[in-house]
Formats: sequence, C-alpha cells, structure tokens
Amino acid sequence: MIHQHIAGLIERATDVGLIEEMDHVYVRNQLFHMLDIKHVPEHVPNATNDSIPNILEAIVAYAIEHDVIEDVFDDKEMFMANVMNIFMPHPSTIHDTFYKKYDQSPREATDYFYHLSKHSNYIQMNRIQKNVHFKANTVYGELDITINLSKPEKDPEQIKREREMKTDVNYPKCVLCKENEGYVGRIGYPARANHRVIQVPLQGENWYLQYSPYVYYNEHSILLCEEHRNMKIDRTTFARLLAFIEQFPHYFIGSNADLPIVGGSILSHDHYQAGHYEFAMTRAKQAFAFEMNGFPNVTARIIEWPLSVMRLQCRDQHELVAAADHVLAAWQHWSDPDAEIAAFTGDTPHNTITPIARMRDGQYELDLVLRNNRTSDEHPMGIFHPHEDVQHIKKENIGLIEVMGLAVLPARLKAELEEVKHELLGRHSDVPDYHQAWTNELKAMYGTLKDDAEADAVIEKELGNKFARVLEDAGVFKNDAAFKRFIQHLNDQ
Repeated sequence: MIHQHIAGLIERATDVGLIEEMDHVYVRNQLFHMLDIKHVPEHVPNATNDSIPNILEAIVAYAIEHDVIEDVFDDKEMFMANVMNIFMPHPSTIHDTFYKKYDQSPREATDYFYHLSKHSNYIQMNRIQKNVHFKANTVYGELDITINLSKPEKDPEQIKREREMKTDVNYPKCVLCKENEGYVGRIGYPARANHRVIQVPLQGENWYLQYSPYVYYNEHSILLCEEHRNMKIDRTTFARLLAFIEQFPHYFIGSNADLPIVGGSILSHDHYQAGHYEFAMTRAKQAFAFEMNGFPNVTARIIEWPLSVMRLQCRDQHELVAAADHVLAAWQHWSDPDAEIAAFTGDTPHNTITPIARMRDGQYELDLVLRNNRTSDEHPMGIFHPHEDVQHIKKENIGLIEVMGLAVLPARLKAELEEVKHELLGRHSDVPDYHQAWTNELKAMYGTLKDDAEADAVIEKELGNKFARVLEDAGVFKNDAAFKRFIQHLNDQ
C-alpha cells in the first residue's frame, strides 16, 4: 500500500495548493529516498483517498514496519515533519507570497498562511480534534471550556532516551526562537522541519508571526521577538500591540504578564499571542465609566468581568499608548492593604498587567488586566491565583487565553468527570477524593439525574461556573470601591 499512500499524499498536497503537478516527480523521488524504496511500479492504481494527517500516519506505520525509523515518539515526529517539508516552499517564497496577498488585504494574507500551516501538518489538526470543547453560560457570558487532549503522551522508550541523551545543546535557545524554522529536531526537542514564520517589523525591530501547532481558537498565532530575551511589559509593549493591529485589524493581539504565577508558561522569550476570534471578554459590558486626567480623547471604562480590567479606547495610537503607560506606572507602585495588594516585597515587584489590543468601530482598544503575583501562608500558590477549593479543576497559571475567557483544562479531567457523572446518575463510581466535595454539592443541588444527556449538561454548566470562580480568584479588586480607590490614585498622579 505504500505506493498508494505516496500517490494519495501527492494528490492531496496538490489539491490544497502545497505543490503543483510539475513538482510530482521531484516530490515522489524525495519520498522514495526517505522511505528507502528501491522498486517502483509503473502504475499505481487507487491512490489513497484520505486526509493529509491520516495518510502521514499510514506512511509512518510503513516506515516503522520496514525499519526506516524506530517506533519512538521523537523519531515519528521528526519523520512526519521531514516528509511534509518536502512539500513546503522555502521561507523566502512564503514570505513573498504572504506580502503579495497582504497588498490585496491583510485577511487574505493570514488566510493563506493559516491554511498553509494546517495543510503542511505543522498545525496538528488530527490531535486538536481530540480536545473536548464546549461553551458554558455564566454570569459573565458564554465562557469557552477546553479539556486539552491534543498533546500526545511520551512513551516509555522516549522518556528513557531523553534521560540517556541529555546534552548541553543550546540551539535553538528555546521553542519560540526564530531559529526553529526548518529545525529537524532532536531527542527531547520538537521537530520543526515543516515550520515557517513571517517577518513582521514592529517599532524598529523584527518580529515573526507563526501559528501555534496546537491551536486553542481560530487562527491562534504567536508573534515572537527576533532577540531571545525575557518577557517585558512596558510602554513599548503597548506601542507594538497597537502597531500590529494597525497592520492586521481583523486580529486581536495580547501579551501574557511578565511575572511568575500571573505570567504564561514561557517567560524567557518575549512574545505575544494573536488570532481571529471573539472571546467572551471582548463582549463584556461596561460596569462603569471614568475620566482619565490628562487624556481627554481616551474613553475609559471598567468592564463586567471576573478579573479587574480597564478598557481604554482612542482613535490616536500615541495618546492611547501614553494613557496605558500611565496606568502601568501607577499600578506598578500601588498598594492597598484593604484589598491585600502590596506592590513590593522588599525589592521584588508584584504588580503588572496583561494587555490585549483590538480594533473596534474604527478605534484602537486596549484592555489592561491588572495582575498581582503575591503569595501568603493561606494562599502559597498566589493570593490572586485559583484558590485551593477550585484547584481540583484548575491550578495552573491563569495566562492570557484564560484571562479572555477560554479555559485550558488538564487532560485528567476527561476520565475524572466521567466518574463524577456516574455518581450523579446513581451508578458505581470512583470519584477522586479531590472532586468529592464538589460532587456532593452537585448531588445536593440536582439530586439523582435521569440520563447521560442531563448529567453532561449539568457538569458542563457547573464546570463553567467553576472556571468563572477561578477567574474571580485572579481578580485583584473584588468590589468597585477598591477599583475606584486605584482610579483616584491614577488621576492624582
């Protein structure tokens, strides 16, 4: 069947525009070499009719069976990426095509690059489809709930190899560096042979646009700095975000905070996340408006959201950047014992911002989410972090994606929630101890449920409410009075 698989892969790649018919002989010969195929039939009837990811998996199975590669995670990942790299244009060609399409419209350019990243199997669509995803109605609107099942678990042989083959290789410096483009990979480091990036100049620096290999929302993209340097939120951050949406007004873009606990998973490389998606936070209503002294053209609001968010709008980028920088400077030094906010412990800072930029009704818009990473004896993982009573659902950092209303929950929950469901239905169950108190609450609220559909609906609803509580824990101001004290301080500066 290998010749049918090769023929099918070539057909699908041609259908989606990765290659043209005149490339077929070249691509076929490259695949023959990779698979160590010496004997080639004159005609190949019945080319495999399937998706690119599925055909790739069949080709990998052949490669393992014929000792081309070993049945080990990294070998398979590198092999698949190398196969698809045969079908990929060089970076300069992709870059030129992107900007030719950009001249027609920014959306046409990003559509081209997003589809290229999916068709090349860089974006792992087969794995992403394994995720559990639903929307849950809460007092804050429809929150997105995702149980992350897309990242495959490493097999024992892979783990053994990583232990045995630890090296001091520091190239690329991290998984976000530009140098990952086309990098074949190694044991313990991801394969990126089929990876491409687009250069996007911002504020006198080169930044690079790529898509996440495990997208959590439509066109989930990453904008990374050419220089390998730590995350930093400052005035230039706001200027870059607004400059980006000026170039790509159909996208939002935001940054994780730059401090541990409230920051994202990678603080060692300056980067942002963007995409073409409307989160629940985007739709949040106004709680109250306020004036910002010194910025007459800036509209300022507090929104109804579990975290503490200032929404600023203005038609002038420079004035909006100045206003955001004023908020940041005031917040970095703001302490409020009544709200348990301390700006510093000694020389260690605790206050920072998670910023999100977008265009709305012809105006630039910045959401400034106030964050604080202080810990206490009562809350050793963070005072403004998911508290212990919700950590059975989510105890990881609340990064940019969660801030905007999309929960990325651990894979363990899929099986654990099935046990909760069994108990709600009066069946034999094995609910983990850390879910038992919550399960008892659900039983007290709903009684014994009658069927799977009803139980699923209850669990989805209450999981959404739990995530809303997770976000409330991360909010620094628990009431309007605390927020207004800070606003008064901001206007006194």
